[in-house]
Amino acid sequence: MSAILTTAYNNYLSTYKPPTSNRYDAHKKSELRSVYNSIVKLNKEAPVYLPLDGQVVRDYAIGLKENARELHNTIAALGGLDESTLLSQKAASTSNEEIVEAKFIGSYTAGAPAPSFSLEIDTLASQQENMGKFLPEGTISLPPDTYSFDVQINDMNYELQFTIGETETNRDVQDRLVRLINNSGIGLKADVVEADGRSAIKLSSESTGLPNGKKTIFNISDTSTSRQKGAVDYLGIDYISHKPTNATFRINGEERSASSNTFTIGKMFEVHVKSTTPEDTPVTIGLKTDVESLTDNVIQLAGGYNKFLAEMNNFLESHPRSKNVIREMNSITKQYGQAFANMGLTIESDGALSVDRSTLSDTFEASEDINDTFQTLKDFSQGLIRKSNQISINPMNYVEQTVVAYKNPGRNFPNPYVTSAYSGMMFNFYC
Repeated sequence: MSAILTTAYNNYLSTYKPPTSNRYDAHKKSELRSVYNSIVKLNKEAPVYLPLDGQVVRDYAIGLKENARELHNTIAALGGLDESTLLSQKAASTSNEEIVEAKFIGSYTAGAPAPSFSLEIDTLASQQENMGKFLPEGTISLPPDTYSFDVQINDMNYELQFTIGETETNRDVQDRLVRLINNSGIGLKADVVEADGRSAIKLSSESTGLPNGKKTIFNISDTSTSRQKGAVDYLGIDYISHKPTNATFRINGEERSASSNTFTIGKMFEVHVKSTTPEDTPVTIGLKTDVESLTDNVIQLAGGYNKFLAEMNNFLESHPRSKNVIREMNSITKQYGQAFANMGLTIESDGALSVDRSTLSDTFEASEDINDTFQTLKDFSQGLIRKSNQISINPMNYVEQTVVAYKNPGRNFPNPYVTSAYSGMMFNFYC
C-alpha cells in the first residue's frame, strides 16, 4: 500500500505542481489546528453533493487549490504574513544581471551594515548527455519482442518496457522511446537527433553537477532487466557523450563549487549564475535601497496576482464557476483602484495589475509618511491572503456540483465529506 501511495503522491507533484519547496508550506501546530477547525466548521455546514465525475474536474479543483497556495506563498515570501512585515523583504542587487541573478533570502536589521560580496564564476554546472547510435532509415534489425532496460538515476531505479513489431522502422522505435522517457517523469529529457539521413536518441539529465561520490547522474543498462535484452546496445543509449560537471566559482577570492547553477551563499542570498565572468571582473552582490526593495516587492506582488488570474482565465470555458474566483479577486482589487492609480498601479480591463515602476518609486521617494502610503498595499495583500486561504481550504466551492441534500440548520454535525471528496481525487486512479 505504501508503494501505491508514493506513486500517487509523485504523480500529484509532477502533474499539478512543480516539485518546489517553500518554507511557508511548513506550519506551526497552532496554524494546523486553525486549518483543522476551519475544515470541521466548513464540513458541518456543507450540503451533500453528488460525487464528481471526470478527470478534467479533478484537475481543475486540484489546480485551483495549488494556484491559491502559490499566490499565498508569493506574498509570504515578500516579507512574511504578519502585517508588520508584509512587503518588507529586502531585494538583492547585482552589478551584472546578465551574468548573475540574486535574491536576498536572509533577514536584515535596519541600521546594520548591508551584506555584500564579490563573485567570480569560472565554470557553470552542466548536465549529463548520452548520445545513441545514428541508425539508418528502414526496418529495425531487432527481432519482434517486448524489450526493457533499467535506468538508475538519483538513487532510484526504473525499468522501462516497450514492444517492437515486425514492420517497425528504427525511427518508429526511437520516437516511441522518446515519448516513453519524456512521459515517465524520472528526470530525463529525450530527443531524436538527425544527421545525414540517420537518427539517434539523445538523453539529457534534468539536473546538473556531480552527485556526492559519483561520476554520473544516470546510468542505462539492460544486463539485469526483466524482459528481452539487446535494445540498449543496438540503440547505443548507454554511451555518455558529455559528463556532468559542477559549477566552480570564487566568493571574495575563496574557491567554492556547487552541483547546480543556483545555490545559496551564507543563508543570505540565493544566486543563479548564467555565464562565466571575464577575467578579473567579479560581480558585486549586495542589497538595494529601501525604496528599490519596496518597489521590487510591489512588482512581484502584482506579478503573482496576475499569474493567478491568468490561470483562472484558462479555466473559464471548461469550468464556468471559475468566474466566481475572478469576480471575488477583482472585488478586492477595485477597493483600492484610486489609491493604486495615484502610486502608478493600473487595473486593466481584464482585472490584471500593471505597474509603472518610475511612478511607484517616485511615490515612495516623495512620501512624507511612507508607512501611510504603504498601508494600502498591506491591506490589499492581506485581502489576497485571506481569499487564497479560503480557496485552499474549500476549492470545491468553485466547482459545478449537484446538491443532494442540505443540512438541518442547528441540528447538524461535523463530517468528513468535503475534504474526503477533495483528497480522494489525488488517489482516484491508484486505490
